[in-house]
Amino acid sequence: MMETNENKLVEMSVIGEVCSPLSSSQPYSITPEGKPTILPGIGGITYNVKVGDNAIQWEADHVEPCVSVKNKDREENGALNLLSCIGNAAKVITGDAKGDTGVVTGKHGGIENVLVDFEDKTLERLAIGDKILIRGYGLGLSFIKYPHIKPINLSPSLAKALPIREDKTKGILHIPVTHIIPAAIMGSGLGSQHCYRGDYDIQLFDKQSVEKYYLKTLRFGDIVAIMDADHTYGRIYRTGAVSIGVIVHSNCVTAGHGPGVTTLLTSVEGKIAPHIDSTANIGVYLDIGRFRKKSRKKR
Repeated sequence: MMETNENKLVEMSVIGEVCSPLSSSQPYSITPEGKPTILPGIGGITYNVKVGDNAIQWEADHVEPCVSVKNKDREENGALNLLSCIGNAAKVITGDAKGDTGVVTGKHGGIENVLVDFEDKTLERLAIGDKILIRGYGLGLSFIKYPHIKPINLSPSLAKALPIREDKTKGILHIPVTHIIPAAIMGSGLGSQHCYRGDYDIQLFDKQSVEKYYLKTLRFGDIVAIMDADHTYGRIYRTGAVSIGVIVHSNCVTAGHGPGVTTLLTSVEGKIAPHIDSTANIGVYLDIGRFRKKSRKKR
């Protein structure tokens, strides 16, 4: 097992609540072709969209799978987004679903929501406003023998579950991904000074790129590689850099937007070698979403 500094990490509780979907008095979104659309979007309890589902096919705009969590206090919500890591444990602490547990699956920038996967029986008992406690664990994680690879938003539990292959001679980690994506088609989310919260979007408006990189097959929870992308101190284009992330929200209709990617790993020196594996999804590794029942049947 790869050596990390897990024994030095702080585990800290953060809290939010199941947040409502939002809409202004002008609900239209305008596509790059000038077409006005009205579609479901951010927030709420999304009963039929989960990790493992296709992220492109929905009649939706920025839909978040399963449950969206937010703290109404701005600074407390900042801590919720900063300290929560992909794979962290979440627990319902109020309402009819009190005591049920879930898993953090993503962070959505702009709206600043944390996304959590729960079982169907929990979703049926949850209500908007129910409090969700997350055990934030992973901020500060490092790979001791791979200083040129920086974990971001990665929980120790997901780091252990990922089938990473080490090349100790070259100082490279081989990471399975479902898609390898050029930084040139990344959009909304650029300009942030750090990547410890939020995401940035894969633009799907160029038909040739969509076909070349098989982007219509993207699923929630897919682990993807973004080439020539450095996320060390914000998201920038840098030749030779490699970043790894997870698909966290659905496709979008407005210019510059698309399915969102929350960062998991980055290497400015390109010490990450991605390889295609169609099963590279956090649902598989964490036994959540559409993979939950299948995983349990195997036990």
